[in-house]
Amino acid sequence: MSQPITVLVVDNEPGFASLAGEMLERERESIAAEAATDGAEALGVIERREVDCIVSDYEMPEMTGLELLERVRATDPDLPFILFTGRGSEEIASEAIAAGVTQYLQKESGEEQYALLANQITNAVAQYRTETELRESERRYERTLTTLHETTRDLMRAETKVEIYRAAVETAREILDVAVAAAYAFEPTAGALEHAASTRRSPELGDPAETFERGEGLVWEAFSEGDSAYYEDVRREDEVDAAEAVSRSELIVPLGTHGVLVAGTEDVDGFDETMTELLHILAANTEAALDRAEREQLLRDHDRTLTQQNEELTRLNHTNEIVREINHGVAQASTRAEIEETVCDRLAGTDRYRFAWIAASDDEPPTPTAWAGIDAAYIDGIRAGNDCAPEIELVREILESGQVRTVRDVLEADRWTMRRKEALTYGFQTVLGVPLAADERRYGVLMVHVAGADAVGEREREVLAELGETIGHAIQSVERTRAMLTDSRLELELAVGDSRLLLNRLSAHVAEADPVTLEGVVDRGEDGIVLFVSAPSTADLTSLEAAWASIETLSVVSEGEDETLFELTVATTPFLDVLRTYDVRIRMATAEDGTSTLVLEVPQRVETRSLIESIREEYPETELIAKRETTTTQSARQLDTHLAERLTDKQFEALQAAHYSGFFEWPRDSTGEDIAEALDISPPTYHYHLRAAERKLVTMVFDGGSN
Repeated sequence: MSQPITVLVVDNEPGFASLAGEMLERERESIAAEAATDGAEALGVIERREVDCIVSDYEMPEMTGLELLERVRATDPDLPFILFTGRGSEEIASEAIAAGVTQYLQKESGEEQYALLANQITNAVAQYRTETELRESERRYERTLTTLHETTRDLMRAETKVEIYRAAVETAREILDVAVAAAYAFEPTAGALEHAASTRRSPELGDPAETFERGEGLVWEAFSEGDSAYYEDVRREDEVDAAEAVSRSELIVPLGTHGVLVAGTEDVDGFDETMTELLHILAANTEAALDRAEREQLLRDHDRTLTQQNEELTRLNHTNEIVREINHGVAQASTRAEIEETVCDRLAGTDRYRFAWIAASDDEPPTPTAWAGIDAAYIDGIRAGNDCAPEIELVREILESGQVRTVRDVLEADRWTMRRKEALTYGFQTVLGVPLAADERRYGVLMVHVAGADAVGEREREVLAELGETIGHAIQSVERTRAMLTDSRLELELAVGDSRLLLNRLSAHVAEADPVTLEGVVDRGEDGIVLFVSAPSTADLTSLEAAWASIETLSVVSEGEDETLFELTVATTPFLDVLRTYDVRIRMATAEDGTSTLVLEVPQRVETRSLIESIREEYPETELIAKRETTTTQSARQLDTHLAERLTDKQFEALQAAHYSGFFEWPRDSTGEDIAEALDISPPTYHYHLRAAERKLVTMVFDGGSN
């Protein structure tokens, strides 16, 4: 059925106006006629309701048909107006056309004239509606473009991508009058399109998808291909679940590499050419705005990075000056206590650090030994906390890892809640711990407290880590000096039950319960390590040379009634590596029933705790049995020093081997040839080195150290 047409018939003869209306309705079902008997009544009808066409007589009292036309044209210049009059003349026709009448028709007798009149009405209204719709479309398009321009300005003023996405979907809903509009942002890290903004006409339409994973759905397909896609009915697409679809037709437009803009209608094929063009224009403007926002964000990030780098460089220069002062002070210190006090004083005396303190590694639990810039109450709080104090936990973690550790904000760190009051009182948020180490030995931890959260940069941490190594070497140096000037030594007695220890493996190979004893060790450097081991005479260890990969050579040095002295050459062992690192000597080592008892001579500078932990890392079944101090005579110490200075490595090695193998016993347990074979050198060479060592030793004893 065609669209209804409302026709107002105006004639001063009431019967004719009604008759004409009935005849027109009979000719066209779409025509609905209403009668008026004069111009004033006709204007009243027009004010009350919309009229599609006016059919008026010319000659009427008070207001003629042309005067009515003039009044109508004042409000609607294009409304169809047909002059249907019984008074016809060329003059009236000319005047009517000049006044803007749509059609001019002279009344005649018969019904045929109504068919012609109905046809003229239909044609005039159709043209009027088309022109009206066209003008409205043009006005709507102009309003839409104006809205787009305004939106573009808003988009270009938006500071964040979130604001841009939100403005884009709101504009799409407004200018296109779509049911659903949504924007999805591409997240490169996740490799997915994530929901950024959306708007719906009604809640019944459901929510747009939150995410489109890689290769998922029509939206991802359009984004990955980089071309817009239009689906007249998305429910007919294989990739779409009809029950979950929130719209029928969809237009998907990529926003470059930023994401996509999606619009949907509730009708099948709901997008015309104009809507498609407008959405593409909006998408282009949105993409440009996103590009601009991204560039500005990069510039802001770059400026922020430069500012941070400049600030960090300033702090770093300041830190380097502090480190130079500390190095100078440490170089002049003669004791470990002086070194620790110097470091803490110099750090706490700057504006950069609030305060500093040092915890030594040989205490259990670790406790502060030196501090500056902080009152004793805080230090007492650390000591009173024992294992529960967060500082002690951090110190232990650093000692175990050997790495710098940072608490970026004690006000937010879980373990540091008990220090919130102190942090606010003393004005710190960042805590930095630096290991004090040298040659894999850890002497303690330097703790530095800094104002502000996350206030220490990576470069500053590296500089402070180097400072920690410098302090560690300085402590090592003064400890060695102190050890050289004192006669006291520390002896540790250990019980090692680990089956991987070479001495335990040898004892397990001996059938009897008699012990296996390590008589001596000769460290030949790159040529390996020579071990002199005594075992019961009934023990046969020579077969182990071929059976054990850990033994390079094994031979008998001497055989007695009760025991046999063996010489073993090994590349190295984890146990001997630890002793070499800490400059520790073996005073006695005996293994029985798979457990070794070891007595180690430890220099005073070596931290007992660190040494035992290093041994336990290799041999967990290690227990400390006793710890005692011994004193050697000054003359014996001097003799050791003079021997090390006078003898060459080969001469010292020859003397050691002769002593451990029983060469100086009588009767001799071994001959020079036996020892030479054990050391893999010729007998004449061995005797040459041994006699040279003996001559220097005798000279030192009888000539008081002269040549």
